[in-house]
Amino acid sequence: MAEIQLTFPDGAKKTFDQAASLFDVAKSISTSLAKKAVAGKFNGEVVDLHQPLLEDGAIEIITKDDEAISLKAIWNTAAFVLAAVLKQRYPEMQFGEVNATEDGFFYDTDNENGQLAVTDLPDIKKAMAKLIQSGEVIQRVNMSMADAKALFAGQTYKLALLDKVDADQVLVYQLGTYSDFALAPMLAKVSDVKFFELLSVAGAYWQGKSSNQMLQRVYGTAYPKQAELEADLQRRQEAKERDHRVIGNQLDLFFVDPKVGAGLPYWLPNGATIRRTIERYIIDKEVANGYEHVYTPILANLDLYKQSGHWDHYREDMFPPMDMGDGEMLELRPMNCPSHIQVYKHHPRSYRELPIRLAELGMMHRYEKSGALSGLQRVREMTLNDGHTFVRPDQIQNEFKSILNLMIQVYADFNINDYTFRLSYRDPKNTEKYYDDDEMWNKAQDMLKGAMDDLGLNYVEAEGEAAFYGPKLDVQTKTATGNEETLSTIQLDFMLPERFELEYVGEDGEMHRPVMIHRGLVSTMERFTAYLTEIYKGAFPTWLAPTQAVIIPVKNDLHYDYAKGIKEAMVKKGLRVRIDDRNEKMGYKIREAQTSKVPYTLVVGDQEMAEATVSVRKYGEDNAVEEASDMFVNAIFAEVGNYSRDGKKHENKVNL
Repeated sequence: MAEIQLTFPDGAKKTFDQAASLFDVAKSISTSLAKKAVAGKFNGEVVDLHQPLLEDGAIEIITKDDEAISLKAIWNTAAFVLAAVLKQRYPEMQFGEVNATEDGFFYDTDNENGQLAVTDLPDIKKAMAKLIQSGEVIQRVNMSMADAKALFAGQTYKLALLDKVDADQVLVYQLGTYSDFALAPMLAKVSDVKFFELLSVAGAYWQGKSSNQMLQRVYGTAYPKQAELEADLQRRQEAKERDHRVIGNQLDLFFVDPKVGAGLPYWLPNGATIRRTIERYIIDKEVANGYEHVYTPILANLDLYKQSGHWDHYREDMFPPMDMGDGEMLELRPMNCPSHIQVYKHHPRSYRELPIRLAELGMMHRYEKSGALSGLQRVREMTLNDGHTFVRPDQIQNEFKSILNLMIQVYADFNINDYTFRLSYRDPKNTEKYYDDDEMWNKAQDMLKGAMDDLGLNYVEAEGEAAFYGPKLDVQTKTATGNEETLSTIQLDFMLPERFELEYVGEDGEMHRPVMIHRGLVSTMERFTAYLTEIYKGAFPTWLAPTQAVIIPVKNDLHYDYAKGIKEAMVKKGLRVRIDDRNEKMGYKIREAQTSKVPYTLVVGDQEMAEATVSVRKYGEDNAVEEASDMFVNAIFAEVGNYSRDGKKHENKVNL
């Protein structure tokens, strides 16, 4: 029999029979290792423990101690059991993509005789549990591509997936009469799936393209221990309660209408109020820190983005150009930086003017795939809190610190405290994605790293995360659902000033090239509002709440005028307040105000009129307290001015 040579992690080499599996290798080392093994790596790629090895290569045995791989094996196996049960119950069902993600597993299905519904899941789960209890062993068969296609004849989606496999053979898994492939790694037997749950059913376009068939995607999760499953389900419930899409519907913040287009949100009055408050805040903050605000067009000649490099490096995320019929091609802008460059170039510049700080709430458009769109989190039209500073090289470090100080002040005002710093570098091997100038990249990366080191801030370094034109500092934060996302960015750019031939007259009277610093304080208005909605769980601090107080007269005919007087006093101070004079019971009105998460509910009746007071119930509290009406108005006004923080306002700073 032919032999292959396998290289172990320590560099040792050993010869095995061709078609030996990683399980065979593990067993040859020790029985205990074979029992603990769940998968392996062959030439750096995760493979099934029982996959035949047909050529020389580097191997690694992965055991149950590697929780990430172990979980993936459990999820793959659970998905396989799900499909086997579905095939048994619905013989005519078609099967599409299957995947173990970072958050469980899913399987795409299609049934012309009737799609799945969430009400079908309990019965499907019972059938899965029965199959799991049988302890049936999963068979592995290494098939030629021709045999595999014959096996999956009639399965339209599976055949399409097979066509994308670049190999002469494919590992096929069999469980009873059901077969599948591309599920590595998998457990040895189905009884190793101990605790699982089917979560939901949702529509999903075949391969994420809106022009393709809509399939049914079944989501699930599984864990080796019951306590782990329960913790995961509890986390998911918390995430559901914080989902900005759910809260947005409950509080009437925004909606997306498929008649208009996916990823194009409508901001309703409540959501628009939150957004407007954020925008006014950020503009005032930037102006106070030396920024000049501009407005620039959302359309530009395609040549502008060819010159900037966006067309070469970012084309997949841009909308198709619009042919105006006279040779002019217009493009919806995906970035604001080329527009701000034009503002800089509009006048000759002197070294005395620098740094020049330009900012804009700039609307942009990016072509996100339909499957990636999500509420306000991932959209196709967005407004970025964008800024660009043009500096002399000797100003880079101080300007970097100034921007970082401003970011930290903004975070403090929004009560954002849990964040980390990530320096994002280029991958020097990826010459297609990144601008090819080693000297520029090394210089920019060294400057960014040097500034962070001088500030004494902790950070992680991430190769391959930079934009195509320069390295950046990303401020990473955790969403309320536990996902990590980039909240803010500071980016050095030596490339675009070179491409657009930006200049300033130096102190020596000669022309010099400025350095450009890109900066986004709070991402886009859409994403930041989604982030805040989930962090606050819809209970926005008073300064951000769409309605800051609701006044409820006990009897409209007796107490409305008094309520109106209090409202007028509050409105004069710029507060957002309304009177609930509907013909409903008092308890109903109070409960609705609490459900709507209004910070303050004020009840006024005979006693309040007689004593010039209000009965104040704060959101989340059961008891009301009596306060003098003028004192309450002044107190809530001060609370809004202090960004709803208790005590003296503070500002965090980085030492310059």
